[in-house]
Parts: sequence; structure tokens; C-alpha cells
Amino acid sequence: MRSFRIVLSACLLLSFIKPVAAQYGPIRKWAEEELLTSAPLKQAHTGISIYEPATGKYWYNYQEDHYFTPASNTKIFTLYTGLRLLGDSLPALRYFRTDSALYVKGMADPAFLHPDYNVQPAWQLLQQASQPIVLVPAAIENKRFGSGWAWSDYADYYQPELNEWPVYGNVARVRHHGDSTLIWPRMFNDTVHFSVHRNDKLEELLTERDERINRFSVTYNGNDKSVQEGEIPFITGGSDDLVYRLQDTLHKPITIAAAGNRPAPASFSLLRGIPVDTLFQPMMHRSDNFFAEQTLMMCSALLWDTISTARTIAFMQKSYLANLPDTPKWVDGSGLSRYNLFTPRDFVSVLSDMYKSYPSQRLYALFPTGGKGTLKNYYKQQFVHAKTGTLSGCVALSGYLVTKKNKTLVFSVLVNNHNNSATAVRRTVERFLTQIWEQY
Repeated sequence: MRSFRIVLSACLLLSFIKPVAAQYGPIRKWAEEELLTSAPLKQAHTGISIYEPATGKYWYNYQEDHYFTPASNTKIFTLYTGLRLLGDSLPALRYFRTDSALYVKGMADPAFLHPDYNVQPAWQLLQQASQPIVLVPAAIENKRFGSGWAWSDYADYYQPELNEWPVYGNVARVRHHGDSTLIWPRMFNDTVHFSVHRNDKLEELLTERDERINRFSVTYNGNDKSVQEGEIPFITGGSDDLVYRLQDTLHKPITIAAAGNRPAPASFSLLRGIPVDTLFQPMMHRSDNFFAEQTLMMCSALLWDTISTARTIAFMQKSYLANLPDTPKWVDGSGLSRYNLFTPRDFVSVLSDMYKSYPSQRLYALFPTGGKGTLKNYYKQQFVHAKTGTLSGCVALSGYLVTKKNKTLVFSVLVNNHNNSATAVRRTVERFLTQIWEQY
């Protein structure tokens, strides 16, 4: 009788496994006979995880427990952190008002005087202050660049410096048209900081900066009559430099509080700024590294009155991320660092928790979809809402996929060490995910 029960149980198990295998067999076939053997991926290191939240079933896994450099897919963890810790609006600054002074302290808010935002609560507070403004330097443990960043990218638009009180997004903006070249902020718009050159062989505007000083150069093609624009990160410096930038903009004197004459931390009130999603959306859609880094710094400033990316990451890993399938090596907010290491199933885990915790309408608006943001040339049917990631040799895509039969999947496809074009890898992954969308 016992043998019969064992045989019966085995038969029932096989009867369950076979339909499941048949149901998801095409995905395995597309992955292992087409995707992984394709020219762009066959010599690469690839990991795939596809999960259905409604049933709690994985549809397909391949090297899902292997570690990958995720590039800008790291911003998914940053978004999750911001959603969990920041509340509905950004912490703009801390302030303490007396009859004789307005004391202010930066909280790493990247929206201050950023051209993307017209509403500026911190700016209004400073402009309307009748008392002298006194800057209290924030406690900050971050350096101006993240751990593992490429030092030679110091003048590239995507790697602005990090600091306690960003101004203008910590980049100088250049506009050239005809014979006119302007740079903003205006304090850089003189011959001491700024030089212009002509080279008619150039295909686009060339913007550069000296490595150690804020001296910029712009080279343009004189035959190009279009309006050309560019961004160059400036050196943020210390508290004196910050005061200079604020004075130049506010047209008010600002002093720095002496070390022994600063209000107690408990005296300060918190000023809230713009809604968080107005920062998170461009962070995800255009993969804004600066917004991502400052997000983790704001979380730290809000929780501990100390700006520290490492402290925020450690807190998240001990709390909200304590039950991840694998322990990631997570070092920055943007994914610029090659020290970051995550597994595909880690991304699926975090994305699934976000899907469970927040309305899908909100999440889908935060993630790029086909034809928009970093996916503007892909997924025209708009069935994915996902974050891209790209570094040399690395291509990543993780997010949500809604099939033709309206099944919602959470997926992560990470590709490292490929020796092909990023476009070729993306197109190959696109074909694979499109097959899933069409079939299911």
C-alpha cells in the first residue's frame, strides 16, 4: 500500500511538472537556442530571471544567482530606497530662524536652482529672509566622486560632483548660436573661466574643463548655424565656494557659522521641497546619475543629519533588503561604479516588492517604456516598463513586462563582458522579450 502511495504521488507530481514545463518550454527554447547562442551574447556572461507575481512562479531562470555589474540598473535599488525613506517630497534644507539670523543647512537636494524645476521652496525661503543668512556646513562623509568611478570622466556631463548643497545641478550649461557663446551660471561667463575656439571639422559642440580648476573651453564648428548646447560639471569646492555661488545668485551676503557658534541640530526645522516623483521620473527615464547619487545622500541627511551614501546603503541592507536572495555589493546610487555586483534574482525581488507596495500606475510612470527615455528606440509596442543599464561591455534591462494576455511579469536580463555593440545586445534581448509578450 505504501509503495502504491509513493507511485501515485510521483505520478501526480509528474502530471503537474509536465504542463508547467510545456507552458514555459518555449521561453527556455528562445533563451537557450536563440538569445544565448546569438552572436552578440554567445561569448558574454548572461543572467536571466523572469517571475510572475500573481502566481509566485518563476517562468525562467538562467544564472540568476550569478553576480553581474548592473550599470544603471543600480538605480532600481536607489529608487526603491527613495520610495521607502524620503516620503512624499524631497528634504530641501534645514533652517533655524532667530531675530538676528536665518541659519541654513544643506540636505543634498539636487533640485535647488535646477532648470528642470520652477517651484523652489528653498529659494523662496532665502529670497524672502529679512535676517542675514548664515550657512551651517553639513556633516558629510561623501567625497565629490563615488567609489570606483572613472577619474577621467570629471568633465563629462553625466558625472557631476556630489556635495551637500547642489546649485544648478553642479554643471555649467553652454549655449552656442552663430557668433554667440554663453555659459551659465554667469559667474563663469568671463575670460578667466571661459574660452571659445573654432574648428570647422567638428561634428558637434566640444565642451571641456581643466582637471583642477573651473576653466572651461568650448570649440564649435563655424559652419553649423544651429543652436548647440552642452553641460560641463564644475568643481564644487568647499563651504566658501558654496557661499560664493549662493551670493552670486541671491545677491545677498551670506556668512559661514563659526564652529563654536552653531545652533544645536535639534533647533533646526525641515523644509520640504518638490514631490519625490518629479525627481524620480527623470532619474529613471534619462538615467540621471546625479539625481540618483543625491537621492541616497538625501536619505541619509533626513534620517541622521549626516550625508553618507554608505550609511544609507548599510541601513537598507539591514532592513528592507535583509531578505534578498543574494547579498549584493552595492556602493553607489547611479551604477557608475564597476564595484557594484548584483544578481538577476535580486532585481526581481526588489521589483516584486515595489509592485506589491506601490500602485502599478505610479511605478509604470516612473520607469521608461517603449519609445520614451532611454527606451525611445526600442519596444515600440510599449509592453515593458524597465530600466536600462550600459557601461562598456555591460548591458542590462530590468523591470516589468505586460504580455498580450495581460499577465504581468517581473524580469531582469543582465549581460556582462560582451564584445559587441551595446545596440546589438539590446536588439537581441528585445527580440527575446517580444516573443514572450506575443506568445503569452
